Amino acid sequence: MTHAWLFVGPPGSGRSNAAKAFAAALQCPRGGCGECQTCLSVRGGTHPDVTLVRTEKLSIGVDEVRQLVRSAALAPATGPYQILVIEDADRVTERGADALLKSLEEPAPRTVWMLCAPTSEDVVVTIRSRCRMAELVTPSEQAISELLRRRDGIDPPTAEFAARVAQGHIGRARSLASSSEARERRVEMLSIPAKLHSLGACLDSAQALVQAATAEAAAITAELDAAEWARLQETLGISGSRTRPRHAAAALAELEEQQKKRSTRLQRDCLDRVLTELTSYYRDVLMRQTDSGKALINLEFNSDIQHLAASSTPAATLRKLDAILACRRELMANVTALLAMESLLIALSEQ
Repeated sequence: MTHAWLFVGPPGSGRSNAAKAFAAALQCPRGGCGECQTCLSVRGGTHPDVTLVRTEKLSIGVDEVRQLVRSAALAPATGPYQILVIEDADRVTERGADALLKSLEEPAPRTVWMLCAPTSEDVVVTIRSRCRMAELVTPSEQAISELLRRRDGIDPPTAEFAARVAQGHIGRARSLASSSEARERRVEMLSIPAKLHSLGACLDSAQALVQAATAEAAAITAELDAAEWARLQETLGISGSRTRPRHAAAALAELEEQQKKRSTRLQRDCLDRVLTELTSYYRDVLMRQTDSGKALINLEFNSDIQHLAASSTPAATLRKLDAILACRRELMANVTALLAMESLLIALSEQ
């Protein structure tokens, strides 16, 4: 047992779920039975000695980390440990990492940190070196398909389809299996490469993708934003007022800024899903071009994939995969979403 753990694994591998299960096992008097009130409260995020951190913003700043460090210094109220689970440790800023480092170097006696990130390289090296690593692997298609059938009651053909196209991401597989809208959006995304015959088509497709991502993010945040505004206005005693009193202006402006950051992150998450689907598409094109014998991920688009494979070269396909990776980096570096997507689709249209 140690005071700091780093859970790493690809998207969908269950990093945060593993961390929460470990936290429940440490607090549970029976070592993690999964049925007692302690286990249920940890899993539900209501245990007084387990803090679950999942940011809705683009990053976790130094002020948030300092607040966590103060919580880490407290003695546990009911259980044997004070546990802090950071689901997006790769989003901790440099200044935030400096604040966290002090707590990791001189931990409180009964405090345990659990950090989650896609890879160990995504975490600052000084933090990484003070954690014990727990590496998770991508679940197999068969395992995901069985889970969808057993847990969610999905019929076998749909479960097998979702497991194949989700590429190891359980959450994505569940969404595709249970939502016809998610399946329709996937078809729209993967229909784009066959349409990129002109500059106008590239620009129109890029605009459509960004507008769809913006609309999806807005749909997700609409109720959350309204509820947060209502709570804050009630707290400030200005419920129903259309003006911003001077004493409340700073708090309202801060909430508005936080909501904008959340919307931006959700939009980027939607666009990242587009990039993942396009990566799988051009991966299939490359498999056809090289006669690798590997099964296609996107069997439903076999005709388009075969046509593109015959009219292009493996070198050109690799350049397109590099362009997708470059677009992901640009979005992470705060390049305007529309500009990044236009640049990508123009690159994908080239032979």
